[in-house]
Amino acid sequence: MDDPTDGTDPLAWETVASQVDYTCPGFDVRVDTVRLPDGTETEYHSVEEPDAVVVLPFTTDGDVVVIEEWRQAVGRVNLGIPAGSVEADDDDLTAAAARELAEETGYEAGSLEPAGSIEPANGLLNATHHHFLAHDCEPTAEQSLDANESIRVDKRPVEMLREAAITGNLRDGRAAYAVLRHALARAG
Repeated sequence: MDDPTDGTDPLAWETVASQVDYTCPGFDVRVDTVRLPDGTETEYHSVEEPDAVVVLPFTTDGDVVVIEEWRQAVGRVNLGIPAGSVEADDDDLTAAAARELAEETGYEAGSLEPAGSIEPANGLLNATHHHFLAHDCEPTAEQSLDANESIRVDKRPVEMLREAAITGNLRDGRAAYAVLRHALARAG
């Protein structure tokens, strides 16, 4: 099988030129001029976004610390879990996950463990989301929200979140993935 990262795969596109088309806080929109396998040249727009950490935090009682956050793109309060961008000086993803958990919720974890990484929308953006399980979380920190964050903290039973993910009522993809992955890992 061809190595999909070495450019020799017959499906690979050749990038002829690339430039940032638009920059805003949190992401850039990049436009590439590409040559398709059949020789056609066209433009392809994508989003460059920093990698992120996503935390599924469990309290000592076994509930999940959740956030309810206004999401302007969909125009509603969204149920989710703590997540945030990996910063340029973050060389330890576990420390970044601990920071995001504390900043968004005011909770600190007794322990954190990696739970896999995914590319949530690799047809549109280049980010990787690194998931973590946080155990024995306690409200011992100060919530420290960014200027563009409107967050309410709550707790929910993991079974309720699993059912909401299955029925489509847990709409945040990061949260649904984390909850369902956790449920599958426990069942396996």
